[in-house]
Amino acid sequence: MKRLLPLVLALFATPAFAHLPPGEYGSFAAGISHPLFGLDHILAMVAVGLWASQLGGRALWAVPAAFVSVMVLGFVLAIAGLPLPFVEPMILASTVVLGLVVAMAVRTEIWVGAALVGLFALFHGHAHGGELGDAGALRFGIGFALATAALHAAGIGLGLWVGRLGARLGGTGAILPRGLGALTALAGLGLAFG
Repeated sequence: MKRLLPLVLALFATPAFAHLPPGEYGSFAAGISHPLFGLDHILAMVAVGLWASQLGGRALWAVPAAFVSVMVLGFVLAIAGLPLPFVEPMILASTVVLGLVVAMAVRTEIWVGAALVGLFALFHGHAHGGELGDAGALRFGIGFALATAALHAAGIGLGLWVGRLGARLGGTGAILPRGLGALTALAGLGLAFG
């Protein structure tokens, strides 16, 4: 059994594809694919959508729009050479914090939600820009902004669907969306300490 465990772990291990070598950046396709191959990015982006679906109303578009806008700002700051400390730890923290916000179904003013996701978005965008090197920033930036928005939309759709399913199940069904948040936070902890 001890000899089999490393083999099983190796079969299920996946490399972190989100952070590509700079030479592979610069295209629209690379920008689109970048957020889709890093679990930290996927967890955070979908959690933003899940939370927006819990907040409802104008938050459905305002919270994700804040994330994408500030992420682009972080991207531009990195390209301009302005340093930002703790980029990777903040990206990992975003998965945990945003997962917990969903798990606890935190109700807040839209501007507070936008500010919280914007804080994390700054670091996500800076990471993208910092890894870009000499590649084409515009095409890549448009691609990753669109992919990020698509992940937010997936989170919103998932949140609304799970919320409706939970409503059909009655009182116990309300834990479904919150359970997704808890799983996100646990996965974020696994990435941080794994």
